[in-house]
Amino acid sequence: MSDPTVEYPHEVRAAVLREVGAPMQVETIRLRAVGPGDVRVRIEATGVCHSDLSLANGTLAQPLPAVLGHEACGTVVETGAEVTDLAVGSRVILLWITPCRECHPCTHGQPHLCEKGSSRAGEPYAVTRDGTPVYPGLTVGSFAEQTVVPRGALVPVPDDIDTADAALLGCAVMTGVGAATHTAHVTKKSSVLVVGLGGVGLSVLQGARLAGATTIVAVDRNTDKEALAKAAGATHFVPADDTTKKAVRSLTGGRGADFTFDCVGSSRTIRDVWGLTRRGGTTVVVGIGGKDDAVQFSALELFHFARTLKGCVAGSVDAEADMPQFFDWVRGGDLDLRGLITGHGTLGDVDHALAELAAGRGVRTVLAPVEKS
Repeated sequence: MSDPTVEYPHEVRAAVLREVGAPMQVETIRLRAVGPGDVRVRIEATGVCHSDLSLANGTLAQPLPAVLGHEACGTVVETGAEVTDLAVGSRVILLWITPCRECHPCTHGQPHLCEKGSSRAGEPYAVTRDGTPVYPGLTVGSFAEQTVVPRGALVPVPDDIDTADAALLGCAVMTGVGAATHTAHVTKKSSVLVVGLGGVGLSVLQGARLAGATTIVAVDRNTDKEALAKAAGATHFVPADDTTKKAVRSLTGGRGADFTFDCVGSSRTIRDVWGLTRRGGTTVVVGIGGKDDAVQFSALELFHFARTLKGCVAGSVDAEADMPQFFDWVRGGDLDLRGLITGHGTLGDVDHALAELAAGRGVRTVLAPVEKS
């Protein structure tokens, strides 16, 4: 019988989800040994994302027990023999989609849709102390002191980019800004509507501003987010209530917006933003909804309105090729990432951070898994 301490030699603390809807427990797990093409990373900062909430509450399927967390920046502590372009001590952004660079999407300009990009979420990467397999939520497992991932799941971070900023670039900012710049291709002097102002929605606002939109309408049920929306680039804030549709139409010449973004991920909000898109405009679904939450369209409206409906995965961004542009935006002050951070904590604060997201409060809690002595 093989020795589990040889196959899984690295003991680390992690917040482990054992049952859907149950609190996570901070416990010791053992990470698998680093393979030839792998890298072991110490997690320095990790954001708590709405996708983590969707995994924790069962909206998205995930084998259990699992370590969630996927929006992170860390430091390389070990590399496999075949990894020659990263050194121990290098800072890296962790990616929740790892392009294989060989499948049809990867070879046709869509590595964010890689056929194998998320497969590792269903493959054990660690064990509990009693030997139970543990899975990495969204392939990363960053609600832990360390993780092990393939080299292709990492983007090096320049010395002048802050660690917390780099963590947010790994998911919320890349997805939101990319939704505007890469998925929708927002045009100059256009009108934009963004519904749902979490970390992704606020990042869509920043992407719309970077793209040169002139009317940028932000909608959220929490009116406390108006200041955050305006700081991100919104020209108008509209509360999500019975007056929303009328208010948005009055701000967009009665036609609806050129580009609309649903950052909630429900059939109701998708229908709402679709109906607030001008004839011939573009609707982008960024939020992740449930598989049983069906959206209905009539055959006539699809013909008559001639709108484009797009899904958005990871902002349609090729992180390896496109991240340098994001770094430049951060350096130039064009992206304000600190404004997205509304809380800090350690591994023991994961459940509280998820509860805040579920209640529509705050934007991003950034955790430091390795507690400073």
